[in-house]
Order: sequence, then C-alpha cells, then structure tokens
Amino acid sequence: MRDSRFEQSLIYILEHDAEGAWGVVINQTTDMTLKEIFAQLDISSDDIAIGEQIILNGGPVDTQHGLVLHRPEISFESTRHFDGGVSLSSSRDVLEALASGDEPEEHLVLLGHAGWGPGQLEEEITDNAWLTCEADTHIIFNTPVAQMRAAAAGLIGVDLNLIVGQPGHA
Repeated sequence: MRDSRFEQSLIYILEHDAEGAWGVVINQTTDMTLKEIFAQLDISSDDIAIGEQIILNGGPVDTQHGLVLHRPEISFESTRHFDGGVSLSSSRDVLEALASGDEPEEHLVLLGHAGWGPGQLEEEITDNAWLTCEADTHIIFNTPVAQMRAAAAGLIGVDLNLIVGQPGHA
C-alpha cells in the first residue's frame, strides 16, 4: 500500500458489507501511553504496568476517538461484539476497568479506525494493494506489535522479506 497512513499496516476488518468496510490498524504504535489517556480523563490507576501500555494508531479516521479491542467474555456500556472472537468498546467504563486491573485482560487500546466506502476495499484487494488472511486472535492479543505483520503473513505462507513493491523481473 503506497498510502503512508497504511504502509506496513496490519488491519483487522470488523465489518464489511454493501455499505463499505471498517476496521482497526493493530500494529502501529503512537508515542502515547495509557497513563496519559487516564490523566486526560481523570481516571486514577495504581497499576504502573497498565499505565505504561503504548496506545496504538487504529487508523486515520476519528483519531481522537479511543477504542479498546478485546475478547468478548466481558461487555461494557458501549461494547459491540463481532464474529471471530473480538469485541470493541469505547466507553469510559472499559478504561476504568483497565485502570483498576480488571478485565479485559487481553486487549489493545487504539485511537481512530480505518474505513472504506462501498466497493473501495474490494478494488484495493483486486489491485493487490493488500494481502488478506483469516483473523487470528492469538496474533491480535498475544503477539508483540512488531511481529504481528510477519505472523499474519505466515498464516498464508508469505515471507514479507521476499515481497517487492513493483512487478517485473530482472
């Protein structure tokens, strides 16, 4: 993908239908920590480890909107459950739960999301702008961010080190 906002991105597509598609980038870090988010929202936490968690750049749309991608075992005020074993919450209560050390234990905290209009994502896939694979919650929640892309590519037998950006031969 030549768009710098998506360069080297791994995107989890949450919804895809005739109206378009949307999802979240899960492998781009920001320079912000959860402690900073807590401070902005006046949420207190004694958990140093959770406060040091890096916030991810979920995509270029609505970049001030915080989202928590997590497993579906728990629901919050604004939780939406999706196929594939993930849920997305965006209400204050999910952040308060994280601050107090409660569930969800497996989660990603993101700012923003990615979206495509009707037919746009299909066209990009047809143009070979994206590699696609089935989602794997182990990769999403248990793989270090820097290794997520390679792990996802491995699901379809692709070594990203062997891919070039231009077609042709020598």
